[in-house]
Amino acid sequence: MIINHPLLGPRDAQEFTYLGDAGLMNRPYWLSETALQQFHDYLYLRKNPAGEHRELWFHEQGDRSWLVVTRNTTTHEILRVELARDVALANKAANTTQEPQQ
Repeated sequence: MIINHPLLGPRDAQEFTYLGDAGLMNRPYWLSETALQQFHDYLYLRKNPAGEHRELWFHEQGDRSWLVVTRNTTTHEILRVELARDVALANKAANTTQEPQQ
């Protein structure tokens, strides 16, 4: 399987380490009234869908970057590859209005 790294171009998947669901980037807000239940779900409940899924991959044998790879888990077709920092910044901007001000 070839992963088209956004900075380095096409790379063999053997250079990467698969780290699971990209939803792990969205940590619950620790001061929320339901934080205990949210962290339980965050830590122990994982999605394992058949079809399109966003995953975290680490470029261990390369530039050591984190990627969010959108992949079809039944065909292994890679639909999109993004730098995880860009995804995290976009998520933070989207969630800024949702978190209470301190």
